[in-house]
Amino acid sequence: MTTTHARIAYADCFAGVSGNMFLGALIHAGVDEGILRSELGKLDIGPFTLSIESKIVSSIESIYICVDSEPRSEFRHLSAIISLLERSRLPARIIEKSIAVFRELAIAEAKVHGIPVEQVHFHEIGAIDTIIDVVGTVLGLHLLGIKRLVSSPVPMGHGFVVCAHGTLPLPAPAVCELLRGLPVYGVPIEQELVTPTGAALFKVLVDHFGPMEPMTIEQTGYGAGSHVLPNHLPNLFRLIVGRTHSVSESQEVEIIETNLDDWNPEGFPYVCDLLLARGALDVSLTPLQMKKGRPGFKLQVICNPVHCPTLKETILSETSAIGLRFRREQRSTLAREMVMVDTRWGKVQAKKVWTPAGIVVYPEYEACREIAARHNVPLPQVYRAVCQGGEETA
Repeated sequence: MTTTHARIAYADCFAGVSGNMFLGALIHAGVDEGILRSELGKLDIGPFTLSIESKIVSSIESIYICVDSEPRSEFRHLSAIISLLERSRLPARIIEKSIAVFRELAIAEAKVHGIPVEQVHFHEIGAIDTIIDVVGTVLGLHLLGIKRLVSSPVPMGHGFVVCAHGTLPLPAPAVCELLRGLPVYGVPIEQELVTPTGAALFKVLVDHFGPMEPMTIEQTGYGAGSHVLPNHLPNLFRLIVGRTHSVSESQEVEIIETNLDDWNPEGFPYVCDLLLARGALDVSLTPLQMKKGRPGFKLQVICNPVHCPTLKETILSETSAIGLRFRREQRSTLAREMVMVDTRWGKVQAKKVWTPAGIVVYPEYEACREIAARHNVPLPQVYRAVCQGGEETA
């Protein structure tokens, strides 16, 4: 098992998301303005001014982003935006992800309006401020070293919005198309909470939707929107940045079970050791009251699916089972590694675990048992010594 300490971010979009809100939150969370401006300057899009302003919303400090440029009447096709990005001197990874965002926008617009992707004209989407929002957001995540982006479900307002296509219902048709298959929920707010740019950024950049994963928080950034929401709701997008401790072991397991009512449980320690040696992750035996009042047991084995055939054969050979139940389940495990803890009897093996509340060191039974037997000391005393030494190790 390999433990990694990756930098992740949680997108808390309680008031929706737009491109400039996302970029503002990244800057508030620590993106260096100088480096960001320098990198954006590699885009051949003509003169523009990137305004980064501190703004207080509902007593919360945030960053508001505004891009000013000379008004232009021409529209851009997807091919023109791709060419613009590829001509830049930005890193290839930034160009690739930015193009992916605009491609998703083009596909959504094409489907909504019933035209080929090549014929899609980017009106607001092709404007300089949106190009800055998209490329700046991709750059910001890269500059912060974010390896994984998780997001809350997306709130959807209702009503109408006026744009270059005319008056459109909310959520905007392109937003509905972009968020197809992703978790959303409706809110009683007659305003646009999610812009097409924000939806496209989420579709391309978010790795997973759900609750915030266990992490050690390092920074929190707030990006401000331009509208005032009803009922004093803060029009903010929050980005929580931190580090998580993840493991490379399988997060999908198979559960194998069988009920036994004619089996001598004296054989369980032997069967348990055998199953663990052949790949089981965990083995348990639970007493049951079975049919006709007979006492019985439920044998349960948790394993990586790759070891299932061998373990099923072992159960059928070593117990009185004549049938098995099995199913796949997802699991979430904490990062952990084996460490050696100094005690007055020498080094003792223990398990170091990264929990949401901090690092905990757990004594290993077999190692403590050996120390207790060798030095003729109580096992609890060895446990206490390992825990005290583990506090220093943590």
